[in-house]
Amino acid sequence: MERTGRSRSVVFRSSLHARSLRCLFAVLFLPFSICFAQDSRPTESQVKAAYLYNFGKFVEWTSARGTVSGPFQICVLGRDPFGAVLDSTVNGESIAGKKISVQRIHRIQDATGCNILFISSSEEGHLATILSEAERMRLLTVSDIPHFAERGGVIGLVSQEDRIRFEVNRSTAEESHLLLSSELLKVAIRVIERKPKS
Repeated sequence: MERTGRSRSVVFRSSLHARSLRCLFAVLFLPFSICFAQDSRPTESQVKAAYLYNFGKFVEWTSARGTVSGPFQICVLGRDPFGAVLDSTVNGESIAGKKISVQRIHRIQDATGCNILFISSSEEGHLATILSEAERMRLLTVSDIPHFAERGGVIGLVSQEDRIRFEVNRSTAEESHLLLSSELLKVAIRVIERKPKS
């Protein structure tokens, strides 16, 4: 009986992971994503919000940060490009058994409780300082700032062929004590293996 329950648990987790992966692929490639309830094509903000939610399912925090109690926090640093879209995307959802909380912050120093940090384009002027602090704080950094991954961010959102796709800097992820899923790396349009020159 116990073995049956354990088997169901493994199958259930596997099913959730497969569903998350299908959703990530849909955001990448399909004009009418299965991740959205609407019948119309999702907006750019909806796609980016879905990415932020799904990225958390394909990353492991190998430091103590991953075991901190409390909600799983997605933070937006600087001018918020999402409005209510991000909140509605994660409403009622969870990652690693933790409810998701969305926070808007204005200083990198306020990101101590964050897991994922979206860096707004309004912060490009002092990106190097932000990324240095974010790496020290072991955050998964995401942004649509041009060449973000090349400049030392973990995941850069890019527009390609009328789709929002993403690049990954694996070196930065490792320095931030983040373990990226092989599935995530497979669907990235580019994986960067080096840190930017200082």
